[in-house]
Amino acid sequence: MPVWHSPRVSLPPIDSSVLRVDDDGVTLLGGRSATSGFRHFPLAPVCPFTGADDVEPLDLPRSGTLWLHTRVNVAPPGYTGTVPYGLGIVELDGEPLLRVVSRLAGAGLAPGTEVRLEGEELPGPDGEPVLTWVFRS
Repeated sequence: MPVWHSPRVSLPPIDSSVLRVDDDGVTLLGGRSATSGFRHFPLAPVCPFTGADDVEPLDLPRSGTLWLHTRVNVAPPGYTGTVPYGLGIVELDGEPLLRVVSRLAGAGLAPGTEVRLEGEELPGPDGEPVLTWVFRS
């Protein structure tokens, strides 16, 4: 069973280029292009929507609204965590619109449910625990 962490965690993030862990908890690392005005995740050197090369790093909001969800009953290749698990699209708070694919947890998941970003411990590629993210209702 996955372990959810309080804001103070000591595990390394699964990928430090997409997720930062600090005393405030976990933060998804995205970008924003001044030219296009679009936010994106994960951070990329150019805007994935327009190709503009003026992307600035951006800490993404830790809250949003569930837009779409499903339950995964069969583990994908290489995944050693528990199944079933929730997977869906979260529309992050703020402007402009940004939706991210994420693991989901909690009761009563339905489109329109307010969700909050948390850290989740899962087995990493080498079997050692790593910290990834989950949106919880």
